[in-house]
This record gives sequence, structure tokens and C-alpha cells, in this order.
Amino acid sequence: QVQLVESGGGLVQPGGSLRLSCVASLSIANTQFVGWYRQAPGKQRELVALLGQSDTPHYTDSVKDRFTISREFAKRTIYLQMNSVKPEDTAVYFCNVRGTYGSPSSDYWGQGIQVTVSS
Repeated sequence: QVQLVESGGGLVQPGGSLRLSCVASLSIANTQFVGWYRQAPGKQRELVALLGQSDTPHYTDSVKDRFTISREFAKRTIYLQMNSVKPEDTAVYFCNVRGTYGSPSSDYWGQGIQVTVSS
């Protein structure tokens, strides 16, 4: 059973920073996509940041120039650095890994972690 475990969430003041981590129980090398999604109360889950094999990140417009996605293969970890956070960034954040080596249709999700931006 593949597991993705997120950490680093919590309460942060507007304008502050937070770094989310997601540790995978399998190698994330040669994975098609790793990404972060979020779901705010009463809203659909949305893509926040995506990183493919080309290493060119994709961000939803609302987080561009504030958030950075990265990965560390040796630690099987995906990060989301969140800077200049805003109250509208409040949501449950989910880590996602798709298309692992030898299993191109695989699609794994973490359990989600709460991020609350409030003064």
C-alpha cells in the first residue's frame, strides 16, 4: 500500500510563510507528475502546483510568485514552499503522485493537511 504523508501545516498569519512536506513510501523518481492540490470549505479541490518530468513547474494563477514546488528524490519528498500567504490560501492541502515507475495509471493521494491563514 503506497502512502503519502503530509506535514508542516498549521496556523500562519497573513504575509507569513509555511513549508509543506509530503513523504512518499515509494520512489518518486521517474514519476510522471507530483503535485499539490487544495480544497477550501464549500469549494471543489483545485490544483495548486504541479511538477512533471521536465522539471518545469506549473502553478495556478493565484499562487504564482508566492508558492514554490520542489522535490528531493533521495528523501522521497515533495515540498510546497508558501510565502506571502493570504487568508484565501486557507484550505486542506493534498499531496498527489501520478504515474509511478512501472505503473503509469497510478494515482496516489495523501490524507490532507490543514493550512489556516488568519491573524
